[in-house]
Amino acid sequence: MKAVRLVEVGSPLALQEIPVPEIGEREVLVRVRATGICHSDAHYRAGRSPVHPLPMTLGHEVAGAVERTGGEVRNLKAGDRVCLHYNITCGECGFCGTGNEQFCPRVLMIGHFTSGGYAEYIAVPARNALLLPPEIPFAQGATLMCASATAFHSLRKSRLRAGETAAIIGVGGLGMSAVQLARAFGAIEVFAVDIRKESLSLAATFGALPVHAREVDPLEEIRRLTGGRGVDVAIEMLGSPLTMQQAVRCLAPMGRAVFVGISDEPVTFDTYREVLGNEAEIIGCSDHLLSELPTVIEMARRGVLDTAHVVTRTIPLDAHAINETLDSLENGGAGIRTVIIP
Repeated sequence: MKAVRLVEVGSPLALQEIPVPEIGEREVLVRVRATGICHSDAHYRAGRSPVHPLPMTLGHEVAGAVERTGGEVRNLKAGDRVCLHYNITCGECGFCGTGNEQFCPRVLMIGHFTSGGYAEYIAVPARNALLLPPEIPFAQGATLMCASATAFHSLRKSRLRAGETAAIIGVGGLGMSAVQLARAFGAIEVFAVDIRKESLSLAATFGALPVHAREVDPLEEIRRLTGGRGVDVAIEMLGSPLTMQQAVRCLAPMGRAVFVGISDEPVTFDTYREVLGNEAEIIGCSDHLLSELPTVIEMARRGVLDTAHVVTRTIPLDAHAINETLDSLENGGAGIRTVIIP
């Protein structure tokens, strides 16, 4: 089968011919129908988040159709439409037993530590394959598995309550879902902060107040729009020290800033004025949970979460097209979500 793989850190991905994966008794082989290209994939290619072993097939936002099942699989059959939870865990440790499986000591994230979806087929444990309703196209189903699910997890971590206000800093693939989900969680006002006019325009259609960070100081603008108070929750989706600082500095007293974006750079704060004196909370958000995915899928099926406009571009399983998309993501472009259709 064809697969586009990271062969060497810092170098373009390469198209390779590799065997179709074998499956175990509790696994399923899925014919990939759509794989989202996440900003994390650009970080993996650049080496900011180590990938092993190499070569590695990237791609962790995956949807497709079950091709065949292992002998012990009872809940799925050939032809079923599925989307894939990207964390493969042991299911036996204390973290798995308490529903915090992202901390499983044996966790393998597909497209990071085990083969991902930039390929024609992928093999995963059957418990990682969730039925995708026919109302949701494969391309949109793929983006639910990271962009929407991680946004959902970040808002749960934020403890956003009905009647509170929220700022979503960075309205790309994750941020656009976060804007919609914040409204669904009951936010009375949502501010979308970005430098891309097209993203801000789309966020506005979902009920957000756009804040163009190249045209205004986002901190001053949020303070102005909130009567000097600030927001109760800020979700940082970009992973830059500047925007992480902005997430903390735009908070109202007792506000919560959730860091989702990946960064390997240190961030500094005025710990008294910005954190202690404000009783602010800084919360890390790592991935999402398998238990959250049925809710995310159902919200998409019912139209509470609209992903139809999040997929702004589709490309074939082609190394050149994928590398161009990763280049654009590194430079702040590539639209909201590009999806590979093999």
